[in-house]
Amino acid sequence: MGIRSIGLIYLFLVGLTYLWAFRRDAHKAQNAIKTGAASLLNLLPLLVAIFALVGLFQEFLPPEMIESVLGKANRAAALLTGGLVGAISIGPPLASYPIAGSLLSNGAWPPAVAAFIMSWISVGVVTLPFEAGIFSWRFALLRNGLTLGAALFSGLLLGGLL
Repeated sequence: MGIRSIGLIYLFLVGLTYLWAFRRDAHKAQNAIKTGAASLLNLLPLLVAIFALVGLFQEFLPPEMIESVLGKANRAAALLTGGLVGAISIGPPLASYPIAGSLLSNGAWPPAVAAFIMSWISVGVVTLPFEAGIFSWRFALLRNGLTLGAALFSGLLLGGLL
């Protein structure tokens, strides 16, 4: 089942839920639609930017290059590179998935992509000074180091399961 089919099924289920919500309380259902529309409008620039970036990756980064850096042939380097690139990336987790899908479709090794996603979500190299200012440098470095290690290990574990 493709992503389009899953999206259509999800949209159908949400539509049924809204029908139920309108029957139960039309005012609250209308407020829910307004809230959802506002969220969509807030996310729309980010979504357009993400998919534009994916398009750039697909057109300007040849699959051979992605495979040479993140491919199965060089597993240790690919895993570490995937984790480090994710760690320095910034943005909501939602942004990592289309990029990861593009990497996978262009020959990246799945554990490296898993490490990329996990470190994007959990490691904050870019936000490290802010975190250190609140908690301490020792805490921030330890948390980020352990989290990066966990992302790399989880990527390997996922690769063993696939």
